[in-house]
Amino acid sequence: MTSAAARALVLDCDGVLADTERYGHLVAFNQTFEEFGLPVRWSVADYREKVRIGGGKERLASLLTPEFVAAAGLPADAEGQQDAIATWHRRKTAIYAELVTSGAVPPRPGIARVVGEALAAGWPVAVASTSAEPSVRVTLERAVGNKTAQQVSVFAGDVVPRKKPAPDIYLLALDSLGLPADRVVVIEDSRNGLLAATGAGAACMITVNDFTVDEDFSEALLVVSSLGDPGGERTVVLANRSRAEPGAWITVADLASLLPGSSPPPRASSATRPV
Repeated sequence: MTSAAARALVLDCDGVLADTERYGHLVAFNQTFEEFGLPVRWSVADYREKVRIGGGKERLASLLTPEFVAAAGLPADAEGQQDAIATWHRRKTAIYAELVTSGAVPPRPGIARVVGEALAAGWPVAVASTSAEPSVRVTLERAVGNKTAQQVSVFAGDVVPRKKPAPDIYLLALDSLGLPADRVVVIEDSRNGLLAATGAGAACMITVNDFTVDEDFSEALLVVSSLGDPGGERTVVLANRSRAEPGAWITVADLASLLPGSSPPPRASSATRPV
């Protein structure tokens, strides 16, 4: 039987573990386009729109207008086009992994600390993402370290039929963790992710990035600029509909206070946690 005190933390990958979209995925997509001689390059403005599409293969599929198919010399049949997308996506995933391994994709502030605190408190921790599993695993390892990453479950890629904003990936994670939704806190960065998490019944906190900062997060319990770190970037609270009373960085106690029936976390002294 699950303990009434049991809690879990589930994280999105892109934009939560690291600044992957601008420094990883966008660069990898454009390098793939160049290598395959495709008549497209995505600007930052273009990619702001593409990130609203869940899944890398789905973003590639958005290119397949009749004009693009003709210009790229693609097969006319849908099966041939899907084969091309799968080939591009495999190469894009490999390029992305190389970028992450090289250190070109910076982890988000506070992510290693928060994951470590949650594990130390006995919380199961998982990553739920619609990105390809190899991309998620290399990002996780880079963000929190190999030893910590081994303690984190990963649910990613095509393991569910529908991608975010559908709740499928979070429903799978909750089922695998063996906890009811009201004992799980999700950290997301986008509206699609927020809708997926709340659609699964989980409490959701948003940490924005420059691709998502202007999205609608009305269903989120807490919206912050970042998780923050002692001696580093400070958390700025952008919206708070919860009992949490964050200071200069987000703690596991803050996350626990997002769950139903919780109390605000005790305030730390200014010597240990400036507010």
